[in-house]
Amino acid sequence: MPLALLALAVGAFGLGTTEFVMMGLLPDVASDLGISIPTAGHLVSAYALGVVIGAPLLAAVTARMSRRTVLIGLMGLFVAGNALSALAPGEHWLLAARFLSGLPHGAFFGVGAVVATGMVAPERKARSVSLMFLGLTLANIAGVPVATLMGQHLGWRATFLGVSAIGLAAIASLALLIPHDHAHAHAVGLRRELVALKSVPVWLALGTTVAGFGALFSAYSYITPMLTDSAGYADSSVTLLLALFGVGATAGNLVGGRLADHSLRGTLFGGLTSLVVVLALFPVLMSTQWSAAVAVVLLGTAAFVTGSPLQLMVMEKASAAPSLASSANQAAFNLANAGGAWIGGLALAAGLGATSPALTGAALAVLGLGVAAAAAAVDRRRVGVSPGRERVVATHQPEQAEAVRY
Repeated sequence: MPLALLALAVGAFGLGTTEFVMMGLLPDVASDLGISIPTAGHLVSAYALGVVIGAPLLAAVTARMSRRTVLIGLMGLFVAGNALSALAPGEHWLLAARFLSGLPHGAFFGVGAVVATGMVAPERKARSVSLMFLGLTLANIAGVPVATLMGQHLGWRATFLGVSAIGLAAIASLALLIPHDHAHAHAVGLRRELVALKSVPVWLALGTTVAGFGALFSAYSYITPMLTDSAGYADSSVTLLLALFGVGATAGNLVGGRLADHSLRGTLFGGLTSLVVVLALFPVLMSTQWSAAVAVVLLGTAAFVTGSPLQLMVMEKASAAPSLASSANQAAFNLANAGGAWIGGLALAAGLGATSPALTGAALAVLGLGVAAAAAAVDRRRVGVSPGRERVVATHQPEQAEAVRY
């Protein structure tokens, strides 16, 4: 694998750290700015809104530019947003800075996925995407806990300055390791790129992302009360257990990337099925402390097995606009974050029990399987391959794919 993938992973590490660290800093930020914790929670939403808006927008307006230049520019915007977060004098300025920090997130992963797959042989495309996502999963193991401790001991502003430093390291890595490329003068116009996203297979792939990762966030958003109220863990143990989720996510990401290079759709179906089983078993697994710890690891593993296959599938279904489609998938991921948390919260509010968000997550994962099955049916009709004999693989063209018989 090219060393340049390390530069993409460093950028992903910084993005993952700043996305998730705010959850652990909410009490400190609220106290310092004199606002309530629910009000401070808007800072999480502001970042997610930035991702949803910025992902397709920035990918579209930079489509004709050198992708190396785009990646460096996006990381520069990320550094600026986090530096402004550290310097924000009040709540509204911090909201604006968090929104700015989120703008480059989806576009970086989207363009980065296109760059990663273009540097490797066709049979290693999914693996290259998983290695870029490795930075995101490692952020949950090391970046977020360390950044949270930094904020608790040095103040939350120091955390964002530290994340800015990670961004500067990513810029240096990108400039040093990413190969020079040319502006894409042959790129289609914005209107034709948007047309490429109108196809049914693209929207089915994006729908699978929303349902599949909505299942994850329905449960993960409320993992703390599950661990404390159902499994009996002390609040002080939750940070370590969340790091175990990062371990599972990292393992699932790497395994999913390797398996998807052999059978992309098979890996996707296997991951979603595993997610259904794990979430359905949560009420039982959360009954003891040791099984609850196992459940946290399995949740991360099952969910992130599907990460690379979904990213690659969206890119393949919109081969005329891979950067835009790949970035749109990141927007879908953040919609899944917000939607899954909302649906899980409805189950809690209805008094269905501490583990009820996991069961709603299992239902969402079943929905994801249904959408994935519909996508497979559409593909079979388009290429005339009989059920059970289709496999999506990359061709020797870096931005195309085809269905073949085997």
